[in-house]
Amino acid sequence: MHALTGFSLVSLLSFGYLSWDWTQPSLLADGPGEATAEQPSADPSQPPHIIFILTDDQGYHDVGYHGSDIETPTLDRLAAEGVKLENYYIQPICTPSRSQLLTGRYQIHTGLQHSIIRPRQPNCLPLDQATLPQKLQEAGYSTHMVGKWHLGFYRKECLPTRRGFDTFLGSLTGNVDYYTYDNCDGPGVCGFDLHEGESVAWGLSGQYSTMLYAQRASHILASHSPRRPLFLYLAFQAVHTPLQSPREYLYRYRTMGNVARRKYAAMVTCMDEAVRNITWALKRYGFYNNSIIIFSSDNGGQTFSGGSNWPLRGRKGTYWEGGIRGLGFVHSPLLKRKRRTSRALVHITDWYPTLVGLAGGATSVADRLDGYDVWAAISEGRASPRTEILHNIDPLYNHARHGSLEDGFGIWNTAVQAAIRVGEWKLLTGDPGYGDWIPPQTLTNFPGSWWNLERMASVRQAVWLFNISADPYEREDLADQRPDVVRALLARLVDYNRTAIPVRYPAENPRAHPDFNGGAWGPWASDEEEEEEEEEGRARGYSRGRRKKKCKICKLRSFFRKLNTRLMSHRI
Repeated sequence: MHALTGFSLVSLLSFGYLSWDWTQPSLLADGPGEATAEQPSADPSQPPHIIFILTDDQGYHDVGYHGSDIETPTLDRLAAEGVKLENYYIQPICTPSRSQLLTGRYQIHTGLQHSIIRPRQPNCLPLDQATLPQKLQEAGYSTHMVGKWHLGFYRKECLPTRRGFDTFLGSLTGNVDYYTYDNCDGPGVCGFDLHEGESVAWGLSGQYSTMLYAQRASHILASHSPRRPLFLYLAFQAVHTPLQSPREYLYRYRTMGNVARRKYAAMVTCMDEAVRNITWALKRYGFYNNSIIIFSSDNGGQTFSGGSNWPLRGRKGTYWEGGIRGLGFVHSPLLKRKRRTSRALVHITDWYPTLVGLAGGATSVADRLDGYDVWAAISEGRASPRTEILHNIDPLYNHARHGSLEDGFGIWNTAVQAAIRVGEWKLLTGDPGYGDWIPPQTLTNFPGSWWNLERMASVRQAVWLFNISADPYEREDLADQRPDVVRALLARLVDYNRTAIPVRYPAENPRAHPDFNGGAWGPWASDEEEEEEEEEGRARGYSRGRRKKKCKICKLRSFFRKLNTRLMSHRI
């Protein structure tokens, strides 16, 4: 029965994809700037089609136009013909970036300040916030998501199709096999994770995810009328681990000595060709002239898995520039000033009000957004309305040994992990994460003794201050020279922290094990379990000072929660 179901699904999908072959260059446009057919002119009265492409773990140095050793001709050309965003910021790990994109809010305002949403946690994107696709639906858009969700799924109400997307094909967790779509969240805790809508897509297993997702995006374009505005959110799994690529792409980098870098490079180039096919489909089906293509990474590259953020400091999971400075550009015939580089300050929360505005929708004070409408800054080159960014305040992250309230002028405990940018100044407190400068990984023996030349061997401080405009590589700490600036930025952290809601990071629940859900990851919580979790969350958030009854199970839960927090802070 399963075999027949799988066959029928594959057959239906294949029928839609036979109109173009991913591997045949004769079916591709010569480049993003060259049309393959006569394009209808854009109608000023019609809202633009929005295609948002998000890549996973792609480093700042891992694109051709940043001098990379990786071939990305499509991304290079799209960026060159559009607007490169070279003062663009994201978050250091997966869930926070995705949550801020879809809510327009900082983590401190969604309860997702700490780590990622684990597969077994009863946690998801807050249900009381209207998401970006929901706002676009209100404006008359057809909304589709393809790719990685990673915003929680323990209840059906948390799924993409319940949060504003008309259709969904992709994975709910954060780290699946590119071919089998299996994901293990610890020894023996493994399950299948590829979903079509709200059903498990067993029949699509075996297809490389980058190709599968590009094919689905093309199929959506082929079956949709250009007269109705479209929002397509394509969240590639690439280039997150595991490092897997079709053999033909690996062959291009056969002379690259570093094995991890070789695999990583192959994955990036494969993703680049996927973007090429999607751009071609936009032209073939009449969307291109009235479309806006936004490209963004979700966090810095993981340097020990082939990624590179050179010459920026740090890596994925850190608040150094290498963890939070994003790859980003906008390509569109609708841009008023094209072929340029923008230094306007832009943050991932800004896409929410910007895209809602372009769609003809409206945001209000009631939406409690932290983002700004930055379209005039991107399209026309005007000054950005944004002057500061709260990168995060994470009270659960391991406190720095050398921080204290006294070091924070009595107004801020500098042991707490936090990062903020105001104007040209960036302040970090607590433990910002791994702070080395990691050169491009081109040698076979990486890491080697030469790498230690850029290491920060012993760190005995908990406050750093940098002028990011003058020192984007964070090599000159000015905290001792400018205590006035440090005090002012600490005061801003205090102001932000007053608006923070309690951290939502519940203990893992054994009911989430795939063995109890037919072998796949998916919604598992009953109404009773949901009420119990909410009650426990309220108790943790608002009654920390109260004495609780002694309970062996409660103590055990607390122990594993703390252990998991420590493990994940290092693993990420």
